Amino acid sequence: MPWKQAYTATDEISLGDDEVRWPDGNRCCFAVNVDLSLARRPEGLRAADLRDSRAIFGLHEGLEQLLAALVRFNIKATFTVPAAMARLLGGTLRDLVSEGHEIAAHGFKHEDVSALDRVDEKTRMDMTTDILAEVVGQSPRGWYSLPRQGDPFAVGTISPNTMELLIEAGYQYMGNGLSDDIPHYWVTDFEQRQAILTLPYFYHFDDQFFLLFPDKGTGLEHADTLFANWRAEFDAQYKRGRYFNMTLHPHAIGWCNRMKLLEDFFAYARDFPGIWNPTGGQCASYWLQSYPADTHLRLEDSIWRDYPGSLS
Repeated sequence: MPWKQAYTATDEISLGDDEVRWPDGNRCCFAVNVDLSLARRPEGLRAADLRDSRAIFGLHEGLEQLLAALVRFNIKATFTVPAAMARLLGGTLRDLVSEGHEIAAHGFKHEDVSALDRVDEKTRMDMTTDILAEVVGQSPRGWYSLPRQGDPFAVGTISPNTMELLIEAGYQYMGNGLSDDIPHYWVTDFEQRQAILTLPYFYHFDDQFFLLFPDKGTGLEHADTLFANWRAEFDAQYKRGRYFNMTLHPHAIGWCNRMKLLEDFFAYARDFPGIWNPTGGQCASYWLQSYPADTHLRLEDSIWRDYPGSLS
């Protein structure tokens, strides 16, 4: 998946349904990500972001309600957190690890790094890794950032250097891949076959894009649509035996009416046999062992060609 000027394009040939196998004969991978970031602008987390009503609700009642639901349904999740919030949440993060969840990196401030030079970005990545290792007691294995270049409202976007820096820093996987619906390899050097494992993500299964109300006060609440998306995607991925992923934000999903829909979905999925619910790190470890890049990274010449004035 080499970097292109305005987006990414994959040169990898995906695995067919009949090639995908999950541990212990399970049918489908069921992954849950919980985003603890409160950043709202491209510059990333600010002190003011931690003091508003959204933060107060999300880090207290919203998170408590979500954690209680995860316990009731025995679901393990990967919690992503910016390093700038880690010390504030130190006790909570350590408790999450002790309960079998994973803590992954969400940038230094969950900022847009697309315009940073390589040295500055590396410095921030190193600080993020060190802070999370100090607070949690172990280095993060995964890094989560959305590749949304050119979006003036985006936070946490990546740069042309991000993937290579993650490989150099020893990260096991990148958590936001838009190019496949199973774990896949983001290729940074086509000739050398240098790549980092990437886990699937898509906006349709992320609650923040459906639950803007009451934060904005505009009536932009589409919880029913979000529930329908989760159910339809789960049904499809279960039928094919592939990978289902959902992303939750405590400040968004933690409201009572939304928690009811989330628990209804958890109850629905629980009735299906053969569901494997790993953390991101557990899934990455399994995939790297079962489908290593040395034998399963299938590359071909890209169909993309650059032309003057194009975005490819």
